Amino acid sequence: MERVPYFEDFTVGDEFSDVPSVTLTEGYASLHQALFADRTRMPLDQELCRKVTGRNSLVANASMVCNFAIGQSTIPSQRVMGNLFYRGLHFQRPVFLGDTLTTSTRVVALRQNKIKEGRAASGMVALEMHVTNQVNETVLLFWRCPMIPCKDPLADTGKNDNFDLMPEDISDESLISSIPDWDFDFIRKFLPGDHFSDYHPGNKFEVEAGDTVTLAPELVRMTLNMAMTHTDASRSVYGKRLVYGGHTISMAAAQISRVLPNLITVLGWYKCGHTAPVFELDILNSVVVIEDVVPADSAGLVKLHVEVFATRGPEAPDPGENIKVLDWHLVGLLA
Repeated sequence: MERVPYFEDFTVGDEFSDVPSVTLTEGYASLHQALFADRTRMPLDQELCRKVTGRNSLVANASMVCNFAIGQSTIPSQRVMGNLFYRGLHFQRPVFLGDTLTTSTRVVALRQNKIKEGRAASGMVALEMHVTNQVNETVLLFWRCPMIPCKDPLADTGKNDNFDLMPEDISDESLISSIPDWDFDFIRKFLPGDHFSDYHPGNKFEVEAGDTVTLAPELVRMTLNMAMTHTDASRSVYGKRLVYGGHTISMAAAQISRVLPNLITVLGWYKCGHTAPVFELDILNSVVVIEDVVPADSAGLVKLHVEVFATRGPEAPDPGENIKVLDWHLVGLLA
């Protein structure tokens, strides 16, 4: 296989595990916080973490963990034209600053895009990511699908695998089993504001204050993301650097933290689709809808549907307002 593979170079079963492990440090956390201003309490408040978790280490922000896991998985997607979607992302145990994460990536399915006259051939590569910590415990398991160009613009590979093996659902039982054994009573008693019992299906929150996308290549470099389109405009199909999808997701997560200020953490993503590209200086706004709430013994699951919309100026390849760029179904933890 080429070191920087095209679509024709992939075979189902290919594995990519020769990547640097990353120890999550306070420096990384500070940079991530500076980029997104996420207000989730646990990654910010060491005293709160100590009282709730019994540990002196800060909980790592879930978005930061995902960004490093995705960055570690980008050897096969260096030529990516765009990452189309994520599926079945499940945090199986909490992550703290000081933990070291290692990600292995495996090709599980291949499907060439429909051949159209005048359009260079390309295909979708289904990837499975398995993230472990320093004691080889599974932290995170998920799937994603980058679109990769063919080396031969007229290629007809015949690859047409079924993508149903990438699950769009995570059972409530599996999610509840991954809720950590923490002191959620402390959160209910001592943190002001709304808690699990105050939220109901159908609650809708429109985030008024938008966030402007800046420093997109810096996040890419920090998280070891090797996708060329995010740092080199000449490698982008848009003639302009494409903002890494995790940047958009992290901004949406930060906006969720404003409307659900006592959200403890994100437990999983059912599915997350990039519906349009995002470019530097786009202004992003989120609409957050609670789809369901599921009580557990000590806390509760809150299932969210988040749509993100971009406003972009005339200098962008696709200028306009209220351009839907993300459709995200996820589940969080509330006490």
